[in-house]
Amino acid sequence: MKWKNLIKVAYKSILKNRMRSLLTMLGIIIGVGAVIALVAIGQGTSAEVESQINSLGSNLLMVMPGSASVGGVSRGAASVNTLTLNDVEQLRKEATLLENVSPMVRSAGQVIAAGNNWSTSIEGVDANYLDIKDWAVDTGSFFTERDVRSRKKVAVLGASVAKELFGDQNPVGARIRIRNIPFTVIGVLEEKGQSMMGDQDDTIIAPATTVLYRMTEGKNIHMIYASALSTDTMDAAGEEIARILRQNHRLREGDDDDFRIRSQTEIIERVGSVTGALTMLLGAIAGVSLLVGGIGIMNIMLVSVTERTREIGIRMAIGARGGDVLIQFLIESILLSLVGGLLGIGFGLALAYGASSLLNMGIVINPVIIFVSVLFSGTVGIFFGFYPARKAARLDPIEALRFE
Repeated sequence: MKWKNLIKVAYKSILKNRMRSLLTMLGIIIGVGAVIALVAIGQGTSAEVESQINSLGSNLLMVMPGSASVGGVSRGAASVNTLTLNDVEQLRKEATLLENVSPMVRSAGQVIAAGNNWSTSIEGVDANYLDIKDWAVDTGSFFTERDVRSRKKVAVLGASVAKELFGDQNPVGARIRIRNIPFTVIGVLEEKGQSMMGDQDDTIIAPATTVLYRMTEGKNIHMIYASALSTDTMDAAGEEIARILRQNHRLREGDDDDFRIRSQTEIIERVGSVTGALTMLLGAIAGVSLLVGGIGIMNIMLVSVTERTREIGIRMAIGARGGDVLIQFLIESILLSLVGGLLGIGFGLALAYGASSLLNMGIVINPVIIFVSVLFSGTVGIFFGFYPARKAARLDPIEALRFE
């Protein structure tokens, strides 16, 4: 009954000054709301980026041209390209930890078909490219290894290119011209959507040999795509690729690699560390609002002690102990913080869903963050309410009764 009465008295005291109590809780409301909203947006962004990276392929490894140095000065990434189709063949023959390997030859140009034209990128790859990229054909078919060996002029369109050139019509079997070179459309890829690098569907896929010898200089390829046997073997597969390529490029011990290897997990880890740090920073900034809210509670509680000095004196005169007064004011402080925290949850969720709807972005609502935010707000109430409560408990009853 004692605790029940103390909570009841604290509740009535808060309701007695509704506006002041609401303004006191405002810092806590904003702090908890900001923490929940910013962390939800940060984790949502991280999850969305990870999803986009996963959409690039399954257990993906990318081998890219390396860098060169002139006079001890680096000319930057991809300044030297020594990758060839022979490297791809060697990886297929010797690698034991790779499931699929495909070259990638990049070109670009104007595409003309059905009275329309569209500027897009052209990627030359092998027949197993779709397995590496975890992609599929929506309409028609993909080219074969025989098409690659014979340098056949066939093309598979990305969904965006097919829509721009043919609208709602089925383009399979149609003739298109890429930089005045005639190609036959044999398929349309499934729609894959946006990634960090743009629209994945705004591309045309053709045999690597066709693009290499008909649309580029016909010597070096731009990249090698490979898929490891499993996620657990990706690091070992990367080391195996490096060993085979160094041997094929006749690099001696101590020579720098003339290529770069990037794995899907490495990219995810790097992006995750950046977005994680950003989320922590945003959460810390929002946490400052909780501290400011706590200072506001301390200030108001000190004012409340001053205003209720005679009330405190009367309570002590009729038998209340200092501990009872301390607990009473501490409960008021905690109630202010907890109610502010609960209102902050609603504010934070509304803010997060509003940002998601307005900016068309994903969010992740983490129940742990909500629980920690409310727990922290209660802790703020105890920490910043203790000093005013102790001050009230140490008042001299006679001096308190004489207070005007």
